[in-house]
Amino acid sequence: MASISSNVTGKGVWNKKMWKRIGAQAVPYLLVMPVVLYYAAFWLRPVITSVLGGLTDASGNFTLQNFAMVFNERSFMPALGNTAIIVIFSVTLEFLGALFLALLINRNFAGSGLFLFLAMIPMALPAAAAGAMWITGLTAHGWINSLLHYLGFLAEGKKIYWLAGSDLAMLALIILVDAWQVIPSVMIILLAGLQNIPTEMQEAGYVFGGRYLTVLRQITMPLLKPTIQTAVILRLISAIQIWLIVVLLLGFSRLPVLVERIVFYFKEVRGLEISYGMASGYTIVVSAIVSLAALAYLQVSGAFKRDRE
Repeated sequence: MASISSNVTGKGVWNKKMWKRIGAQAVPYLLVMPVVLYYAAFWLRPVITSVLGGLTDASGNFTLQNFAMVFNERSFMPALGNTAIIVIFSVTLEFLGALFLALLINRNFAGSGLFLFLAMIPMALPAAAAGAMWITGLTAHGWINSLLHYLGFLAEGKKIYWLAGSDLAMLALIILVDAWQVIPSVMIILLAGLQNIPTEMQEAGYVFGGRYLTVLRQITMPLLKPTIQTAVILRLISAIQIWLIVVLLLGFSRLPVLVERIVFYFKEVRGLEISYGMASGYTIVVSAIVSLAALAYLQVSGAFKRDRE
């Protein structure tokens, strides 16, 4: 009896240890589960729906006709070209501006905290609020012309019609407005990276006779490279998806961009027979472009090579 009792007790202890071990291993999965369910409901499901919508016709049959309509649409090539121009120039401008501000604030000069607060204000504004602010400023009787009158840069009775320029001028305007709002978010990422660099390494560069630009080029920037890759890839993805500020300032179709075409077909002309197929087709095309652009940047920047090492 004693032997049987000890066996039962030993088995019970072993079972408790096993369940305790299983429970400890399950904790990370249980913590991640809400996020997985959230993405499954609000990201994966819409993605699957869009893919199926792009690959089927109104009757539910498999077709590639939606992609043919997208590629043959009159606005597709202008939308692709405008998006490419915005991505190239806005990402470059925003990175350089954010890097300059991050390096400046990282020097901890007197008032740098206040300067950081002021620099972050555009980032705190919702995109719709920022668009409303700029549309009221860029009209003929807006606050920008009023400010120029007050400062003496614009004669009495004269007006600048900011939104009446060429497509190239409108692209430049969109890039500047977008940069104004996005530079702070890129700056925060770069500033965090700069503050994680050990000051001893930079000080060693100065001890060995290096000047500021030399230390920046040979020590700071190489150490900051992973942070730069993160900031640029996030901005690259979001720049391809720009549309709201374009629509708020210029409306639909005047300066087409890729995601604006999705919204146009899904919201503005959703009653047309081809609208859902066009919106779904554009969605898949934009997703493919975003993925290819991200992979290309990671390859060029050497991120894959660093992971292999």
